[in-house]
Amino acid sequence: MLGIEGGVLQARVTAPPVDGKANRALCRLVAKRAGVAPSRVSVVRGEKSRDKLVRVEGVELGTLLAALGL
Repeated sequence: MLGIEGGVLQARVTAPPVDGKANRALCRLVAKRAGVAPSRVSVVRGEKSRDKLVRVEGVELGTLLAALGL
């Protein structure tokens, strides 16, 4: 599930935060919405935190923001 709260993208995944499963689920979710392969999405900062910085390669910023509903 994706949504916007206070200008920040809020994402919820059902995968547990164990062995990077939640991070991989987040990357798959963002990739699906952005229309890119999951391998093009990575967590840049915050791998063990609730707040994350995610990199999406292969899509322009405007297109990404529109795909994510921003």
